[in-house]
Amino acid sequence: MQKIPFIDLSIVFIYLLGMIGIGFYFSRKNKSTEQFTKASGKIPGWAIGISIYATFLSSNTFLGVPGKAFGTNWNAFVFSISMPFAAWIASKYFVSFYRNTGEISAYTNLEKRFGPWARTYAVVCFLLTQFARMGSVFFGMALTLQALLGFSMSSIMIVMGICIIIYTVLGGIEAVIWTEVVQGILKTLGALLILFLIIWEIPGGVTAIYAIAKSEHKFSLGTTAFNFKESSFWVVLCYGFFINLNNFGMDQNYIQRYHTAVTDRQAKKSVWLSVFLYVPASLLFFIIGTSLFAYYQINPAITDSLKHGLAIQKLGVDASAVDIANYMQQLKPADYADKVMPHFMVHKVPTICLGLIVAAILSAAMSTISSGMNASATVFTKDIYKRYFSPRLTDKKEFVILYSSTIIVGLIGLLFGLSMIGIKSILDVWWEMSGIFAGGMLGLFLLGIISKQTKNAEAVIAVIIGVIVIIWFSFSDKLGPELSYLKIALHKNMIIVVGTLTIFLTGLLLTKMKHFIKKNNQVYYDRK
Repeated sequence: MQKIPFIDLSIVFIYLLGMIGIGFYFSRKNKSTEQFTKASGKIPGWAIGISIYATFLSSNTFLGVPGKAFGTNWNAFVFSISMPFAAWIASKYFVSFYRNTGEISAYTNLEKRFGPWARTYAVVCFLLTQFARMGSVFFGMALTLQALLGFSMSSIMIVMGICIIIYTVLGGIEAVIWTEVVQGILKTLGALLILFLIIWEIPGGVTAIYAIAKSEHKFSLGTTAFNFKESSFWVVLCYGFFINLNNFGMDQNYIQRYHTAVTDRQAKKSVWLSVFLYVPASLLFFIIGTSLFAYYQINPAITDSLKHGLAIQKLGVDASAVDIANYMQQLKPADYADKVMPHFMVHKVPTICLGLIVAAILSAAMSTISSGMNASATVFTKDIYKRYFSPRLTDKKEFVILYSSTIIVGLIGLLFGLSMIGIKSILDVWWEMSGIFAGGMLGLFLLGIISKQTKNAEAVIAVIIGVIVIIWFSFSDKLGPELSYLKIALHKNMIIVVGTLTIFLTGLLLTKMKHFIKKNNQVYYDRK
């Protein structure tokens, strides 16, 4: 186990106690479900904006983005470039729409448009997305802390999971938002501190980093050719636009925040503030990844030390020197990209700074997980339990269900995290899983809000076809050579794009066909 200085451990311990303390403080205010889920609509827009920013800036960003920049280039930054386009649509149409409904759940409107099945379908997709998100965040957090503390990843996830569950259950959405304000500031300062320490360790500083990165084409945003088979500029831009449209338009995490704002104007400002904060912050993490690449390039001995540790971890302490050397030779930067930041922190971050950075990494994970827990518990209570099992649920009983489901959701997210141990890239796994689950509900939502003439039958058929396409797309690469003609020759990040457009366009086409047939039949009977 790593010998972490006592003062650094103390900083982390104080931070965890502070988060739990916030939960206890706000627990005194939770006298109704309205307060637990909406904070009675009294949160200022700037706090909501920082809260949304903190949710975006999870450990997937804190570790996955530098890892992506280290292993490849800045292609994934195009995701951030797409955010303002989605934010414009959200602030213009979605925020007022949801606040005017008066419903805390993002999915009640789907039942009004298409029936109970649509609401339930969207809820299932949302919950699966949240479990995947929480799991990937748990994993990313544990990956770093394992390198720093030496404990097993599973034990780290369990301890942190308990802390997150405590303050989320006690404080409700108000505790989630205000802890995320603290966490958003802390993780940004932590990232700036990491970048400073990396530059400090590199002879020549920024100039040397830029020269090395430029020579290795690290600043590339991907090919601008209209190539949708690889992770080109356009693939990531399309993926980013659709996933952010889903975030702002269908994700309970964000829609629930709209209801906590004092006015529509404050809610809309919170959307733009989150984007204005996240885009430069994500750029900061790409710069960190590129700087780490430069650092390990000019320090081959340190790189070999990292590779040797990975070889021992993979092959075991009894492996021969030849096997270890062969394994190290096969390793490419992309194979250990998510390990470089924890490795750098263990060996190069000084006392006190280490505790602050660990606290920042914890905050990156805790903000996303806590908001996901609160949103998922709200959806389960409103859209499943209250809708199907106890429509006349009293406020006191609803409180009990909210508390219980928050704990259960947290435990399920933890199990997802434990199941991810051993994956190569956090960011790749999260992007693929979110695309699969989000594609279906975004297409249905757009169909319901744009096409007023589309009814239940057309929506059902469109969703069935869309789900078949998403499943086919998701698993077509697993088909054998004899079925190669059935494979979809598009990049996996296009799943959400294809799934959304399939449902939306199929629904529109069926609606047009129905009206065309109805019109022709009317003309026929009129002639008779």
